[in-house]
This record gives sequence, structure tokens and C-alpha cells, in this order.
Amino acid sequence: MLDRVLAHPEVQRLSQALAEHPGARIDIPDPLRRAAVAVILRLGDAGTLELLLIKRAEFAGDPWSGHVALPGGRREDTDVSATATAIRETMEETAIDLARDGRLLGALDELQPIAPSLPPIVIAPFVFVAMSTVVIARSREVADAFWVPLAALRDPDSAREIELQLLTGPRRVRSFGYGSHEIWGLTERILSRLLETLQGGALARS
Repeated sequence: MLDRVLAHPEVQRLSQALAEHPGARIDIPDPLRRAAVAVILRLGDAGTLELLLIKRAEFAGDPWSGHVALPGGRREDTDVSATATAIRETMEETAIDLARDGRLLGALDELQPIAPSLPPIVIAPFVFVAMSTVVIARSREVADAFWVPLAALRDPDSAREIELQLLTGPRRVRSFGYGSHEIWGLTERILSRLLETLQGGALARS
């Protein structure tokens, strides 16, 4: 049942914040590509909030190959909305049916890649809650999927700068560390915004 997660104080606060301050849109004319991702929260066994992350499988030519990410992908012509894109992509990648087993809370600000080497694209993040009983079945595009307690992302020791060896050379980036995973780039920016929205603080890490 979704009632328990919807009744969680942080979910209620987040839902209210997203309703009062809907995510800002980036209004750039086509043919700029658009995509959408799903920020999915559920109640874990301890009754605390957890967030779903995936690790993308490695494919040659994919700029996000092997990265830790949120479920999602590019909008298709058949998608009636960006929200529909997030729901469809989540279903395709993880078999989680957000239309049946989830509830949309709202949208965070749209964003674009900072690195010039990445393709020009606008990403719309949508925040959902899901039943605790959802079962993940990974597609071939997903190497791993795991739930991260929000408390782990709030831990001051998890937020840090790391140096990556990219095709364009070494680069220092902000990251959340979780176990053996480094969460950086667009996903780090989205999760930082989520935490700021929950805290009601200034959006300093955009």
C-alpha cells in the first residue's frame, strides 16, 4: 500500500514543497533532445526512506556507460508527456510500474549536462513514491539496481570531491559515495536538489 509512504513526514513535506515550487523548465526550442528520469522513494524495512539507483551497463559509444544513475531515458514521439517518459523508461529498465505501484509527487528543476563533451539534452526529474513491495527485474541496459537510504546521502562523509580520468582528461567533480559506488554528474546534481528541497534550504548546489 502507498498509504504508509505517503504518510511519512518527509514525504508530506516534500510533496508540499514540490507543489508550492514546481520544477523550473528549460525552454529551448527543438531539435534539442529531451529526457526524463524518475526519483523513486520507498519505505525500507526500518521504516526509513530509500531511493532507487541503477548502474548502467557498459556500451561502446554511450557517454553515460557504466555510470550510477536514476531510471530514465530519452523522450520518444509516442510519449504524451515528460512524466510518461519517466514512467515508460522505469518500466523498461527495472520492471517497476509507477503507473500502478507508484504516485507522482512532483517535479524538480530541469537541468542540462555541464560538460561540453556530452550531448545537448534537457533532463526532467520527476519524484515518485512506490510501494515497498516492488520487485526489480533489470533489463540488459542495467548492470545493477539498489536502494540507498536517504540518511546515507545526508551523511557529511558521503559528499566529497573526487578526480575522474575522463576521455577529455582528469576532472574533479562533486560526488556522493555509497559503498563501492560514486554518484556524480547529473545524478549528483539531482540528488543534491532533492535533499535541498527536503530541507527547505537555499538551492546552492545547482
